[in-house]
Amino acid sequence: MGRQQRDYLVVMNRDAGNTDDAMVERVVELLAPADVSVRRPATPDDLDEILDELGDRVLVIVGGDGSLHVVVAALWRRAELGSTVVGLVPLGTGNDFARGNDLPLDVDEAVPVLRESDPVDVDLLIDEQDRVVVNAVHLGVGVEAARKATPWKSRLGRAAFALGAMAAGLRTSGVRMEVRVNGEVVVDRSRKVLQAAIGNARTVGGGTPLFPDAAIDDGKLDVVISTATGRLARIGYAVLLKLGRHHHRDDVSHVRGTSVSVRGTDLWCNADGELYGPSPDMSWRIEPGALRLLLPAKAPQA
Repeated sequence: MGRQQRDYLVVMNRDAGNTDDAMVERVVELLAPADVSVRRPATPDDLDEILDELGDRVLVIVGGDGSLHVVVAALWRRAELGSTVVGLVPLGTGNDFARGNDLPLDVDEAVPVLRESDPVDVDLLIDEQDRVVVNAVHLGVGVEAARKATPWKSRLGRAAFALGAMAAGLRTSGVRMEVRVNGEVVVDRSRKVLQAAIGNARTVGGGTPLFPDAAIDDGKLDVVISTATGRLARIGYAVLLKLGRHHHRDDVSHVRGTSVSVRGTDLWCNADGELYGPSPDMSWRIEPGALRLLLPAKAPQA
């Protein structure tokens, strides 16, 4: 028997990267002959009204990581993640969640995934205030990079991430913090930390493989901590980070677990592009299989 006909409710963010009416029209065309409705929420209340009318349709997000984060957070708040099938057409600036999960960035290749794939149970990160993280959290240089990249995103697109990271990396001297994974101390406050990052998927900043071995369905969060605070050390870390080989450095720790906590002074974090802080302590836990997401079938393992 063939797969039952799916109907779709498409939610788009006009401000997300390459999203425009022509792209959305192409998505609707490629989903034909299915019934497709398109909504453009302007406020959280608008989004709630849209979700109220979802029914058993597939919820398709047209946009980037930020758009995915907003909708998934709303579904989590409404306790509707487990009963909702979500699809993503990645038309944002960085599209890191899509890149890290082999979801095509071309509309004509991404839409067939919505028609032909079965839902995958995807992990999420949940912080101490019950906020959702879909892709990754950064503390230290990652926060400064995001701040510096934001004004350039509309003009430079993906290149803004690289410029922001470069500017932040040249100036930061590190932050003192204690990082615990599963209750065990990985880094204490005796050393400054250049970057502490907690990941669900593989890439950040428009394709940088910060967590090259991460998997969104393994029930684990990946934690990368760099203490490469000297000028030459920062350069070396940045070079290997772009190659996905930074884990081999002596001043980089890479651990996996189900929970992580960070303590320090006036800490800020960048979670899926949103800045939170200041706070003396933050924590995250894994929520296994919380999101039902349409993704390409995995290639067989050799």
